[in-house]
Order: sequence, then C-alpha cells, then structure tokens
Amino acid sequence: MKSILITGASAGIGRATAEHFLAQGWRVGLLARNVPALKEIAAGQAGAEVLPCDVTDAAAVEAAVQGFAAKAGRLDVLFNNAGSFGTAAPIDALALTEWHAAVDVNLNGMFYAARAAFAVMRAQTPQGGRIINNGSVSAHTPRENAVSYTVTKHAITGLTKALSLDGRSLNIACGQIDIGNARTALLEELAAKTPDTPPPMMEVRHVAEAVYSMATLPLEANVQFMTLMATKMPYIGRG
Repeated sequence: MKSILITGASAGIGRATAEHFLAQGWRVGLLARNVPALKEIAAGQAGAEVLPCDVTDAAAVEAAVQGFAAKAGRLDVLFNNAGSFGTAAPIDALALTEWHAAVDVNLNGMFYAARAAFAVMRAQTPQGGRIINNGSVSAHTPRENAVSYTVTKHAITGLTKALSLDGRSLNIACGQIDIGNARTALLEELAAKTPDTPPPMMEVRHVAEAVYSMATLPLEANVQFMTLMATKMPYIGRG
C-alpha cells in the first residue's frame, strides 16, 4: 500500500486530497491541529492515521513524519500543503506579529515538513520518494495587500527548486502545484463579501485529482511545476 502524508489535512484542499487518496486505497497520514476534523475524515478508514500537530513546531513535525513512516513501512509522498493567507493589508499596515505568523506557517512549517520527509526518504529502502509543495498562483502573480502570503509563496518556489537539486542523486523528486481559486469554505466566505462580482472558481476535487496525478508518476518522471486554476481567473496578462 502506497503512503502519503498530508499537512493541513483537516480542511479545504488538504481534506479533499486526503479523502481522494483514501478512496484510491492509499495509507494517508492526516496532519493538522484540528483533531476532531481529522478523526471525522479517518472514521471507518483503515488506511488513515491521525497526526495531531502544529506545523510551526519543528520537533513535533519531525516526530509525526517519522512515526507515520514507521507505521506505514515507508513514506512515498509528502503533500506539503498547510498554509495561511494571513492578514490582508499593505506592508506598512501589517503588524509584525502578523508577518511572523505567516512566515512561521507558510515558510517555516513547509520547511520543517520537507526536511523531515527528505530525511526519511533518504534513509528508507528502496531509497527515494516524492515531495509535492502547495505553492499558489501567488508564487508568481500576487494580489494587492497580500505581502506576507506573496513573499512566503515565492519562497516556496525556491524551496521546490532546492529540494529538486538536493534530491536528484537520492531518487527524491520534488514538484510544486500552484492553485488558484478552488472552491473551499474559505473562498466561499470571501466570495460572499462580494456577491455582485463573485470570483471564478473551480471545484476542489480537481486539485485532489491533480495532486494524485503528480503523486502516482514513477520516480523517473516529475511534474516540476503545475498551475491549476479557474479558467476565467485574471491570471494571464490583463485577464
């Protein structure tokens, strides 16, 4: 049975992806802070492993990754998904505490998870595995008043490239999926604030299917970067 650990698995893209992999018969590590939500996903699923964890706690992340890999027998894939949009504000109105909070989740948290997974994949037999980072279209084309999210997601692109290079000789592949406007509870909440001009959206299941497509490639092949978005989003040129 193939194994995947998903951070931020309790809601949104993480939850949809976890449910999709469970439906395909994978062993799935569900890592997030919201334990009741994780237990709800795992209910009746023999392949689900609840991993209560805050991604900003490096020691806890390392323990969760190592513990899951030990139970599963190996770690085939990490979907490095946990993230936070943070506070919408121009840079001079953004409190430093809000900046540090975004960096801690979106950059440090993803670094901790990738670091722990990389170590497991290097040591296991057969050696190797795959890390898929959730980048966001903001890793390339930002929105206004989103400096902390934009900067951290640009940093994830650098993390993806570094992991790809460092993992090349170890049979560890790393790719990035940049997602725009998937229909999650968070986006629905934002859309409700502008009912006259709702943003274009796509169903979140398409993201789960895309991550599954990346994850099921043989390790000799890799999707380095994928952009998956609602077709009518103003992303290319002037939209």
